[in-house]
Amino acid sequence: MNYCSLKIVIALVLFTSIVACKTTLINTQPFSKEWIKEQPDYADLNNWAAHPNKRDPSDSVPKDLSTNYRPDSSIDVFFIHPTSYLDPQRPFGWNAPLNNLSINEKTDNGTILFQASIFNEVGSVFAPRYRQANLSAYFPKSAVDSSNAMAAFELAYQDIKLSFEYYLLHNNNGRPIIIASHSQGSTHGKRLIKEFFDSTNLKNKLVVAYLVGMPIETDYLSNIKACVTPFQTGCICSWRTYKDGYDPAFIQKETFKAIVTNPLTWDSGKPIANRDLNKGGILLKFNKKVEKVTNATVHGNILWSKKPHFFGNIFYTTTNYHVADMNLYYMNIRENAALRAKFFWKQ
Repeated sequence: MNYCSLKIVIALVLFTSIVACKTTLINTQPFSKEWIKEQPDYADLNNWAAHPNKRDPSDSVPKDLSTNYRPDSSIDVFFIHPTSYLDPQRPFGWNAPLNNLSINEKTDNGTILFQASIFNEVGSVFAPRYRQANLSAYFPKSAVDSSNAMAAFELAYQDIKLSFEYYLLHNNNGRPIIIASHSQGSTHGKRLIKEFFDSTNLKNKLVVAYLVGMPIETDYLSNIKACVTPFQTGCICSWRTYKDGYDPAFIQKETFKAIVTNPLTWDSGKPIANRDLNKGGILLKFNKKVEKVTNATVHGNILWSKKPHFFGNIFYTTTNYHVADMNLYYMNIRENAALRAKFFWKQ
């Protein structure tokens, strides 16, 4: 699929905006180590896309849910947003600046609104801005590109790590934590879990981790494993969504076993679920959930979903549902987070 086609697909689902196709030359400057010296100040609320001390899109509630909305602040949700620095020309180099209004608007009115808001009833949502790697870092075209991409991801993770350390020191106050992430966010989220939770006492504060959109190897962690029941805590849920029947070539070549959670059953013994179990996705219009929007079937290392049922789906022709990983199952994730929080407190 070419870039302009991908743009149309993403716009249809409306999970994140994408810049218009350009004809300018790609920024070929190598990754600059000078950026490393310019650490973000996470005492500044401007460096948080979502934070309980300010009003932001993560506080939004679909109209269908507003009547019974009862937010809880006894648990924290640390959300790591996916890539919103999408321009293949890389106008700012390999990493996005924190203060670019256009990129931040894509983040805030895209994934913070449509993904982070999933968790605004179960806990207080914290989502740091970070110097995210450009989308092209996932598709290096040369050895030099690979080196620059790895450096870009490292810089992005160091921002996530710094923000989490600040959050633990100044905001957490001993509360239980849900980690939630998508796409590039999960690239960093899995590492955050490994470094801060897996072999430390902080794992006892982990309610659940939803690391969605990237493969999480079943043996990646030593002490934190995949969730196998809907109410298990201290575990990981993960999935990557593709159209039913589509087996991407690169996934067929994977030599590891990935965690694949069915977000309609949350039960490893129930890998197949029809769309009647789908309590609602949030797609084109944030204020209206689409019930029974699609099914979910665990297939090897990925999740298969039939073509979503929503007005305008005739134009939705992609076989890769990556941008919809969370939004197709918005209500089921929202309810599952509340269920796991309830069982966490019972333990």
